[in-house]
Amino acid sequence: MARLVSFKMEAEVDFDPVRWLDRALISLCSKFGDYQKEAPSSFSLSPRLSIFPQFIFNLRRSQFIQVFNNSPDETAYFRMMLNRENVANAVVMIQPSLISYSFQSGPEPVLLDVSAIAGDRILLLDSYFTVVIFHGITIAQWRKAGYQHQEGHEVFAQLLQAPQEEADSIIKERFPVPRLVVCDQYGSQARFLLAKLNPSVTYDSDTPPPPGGDMIFTDDASFQVFMEHLQRLAVQ
Repeated sequence: MARLVSFKMEAEVDFDPVRWLDRALISLCSKFGDYQKEAPSSFSLSPRLSIFPQFIFNLRRSQFIQVFNNSPDETAYFRMMLNRENVANAVVMIQPSLISYSFQSGPEPVLLDVSAIAGDRILLLDSYFTVVIFHGITIAQWRKAGYQHQEGHEVFAQLLQAPQEEADSIIKERFPVPRLVVCDQYGSQARFLLAKLNPSVTYDSDTPPPPGGDMIFTDDASFQVFMEHLQRLAVQ
């Protein structure tokens, strides 16, 4: 779907990629979904197709569709890599992987959502073209205070080192070499992570983010709203 929509964007005049993707997804869900007519709450997809809407949601927000803020050269490069790489790498370009590092547990995959951000967490985002190491606000303050160099804080030093080592191994294995961004919560470079996350908590949300959490200043629909609209249109 990503390769086809990228081709259509280059080949067809006045082509609306988001509209085309939405129509294709609604058509697929109405054909292959299980539901009772006019009952959105009854809608479900088989396990094999269940995460397909999630990929389309992230594809709609990706650099392949949202070409604003990228030069034509960058857009052409992204599309060339999408056509050249295998499915495993293309999937990472469309829906980046997000790994959490904390004192409570070892490295674990977390949802690509703003709720994954916490003050005492380090997040490692791999979006193929960019690798981001994001320090929560508490971790960043401890790092700036130099706790990792003090005796008795070896566990904190290891926590800081683990995502760095993982990022290094990703960069060594990949060509062209991805850009490495190391940033802190509320810092200017944090935008590299925030741009990829599902905006489940925004400035307009009824519930504020938890302490140490974050919100995204955007009017974009969250994945939950996207799914509600999809279910409503698919069962018509």
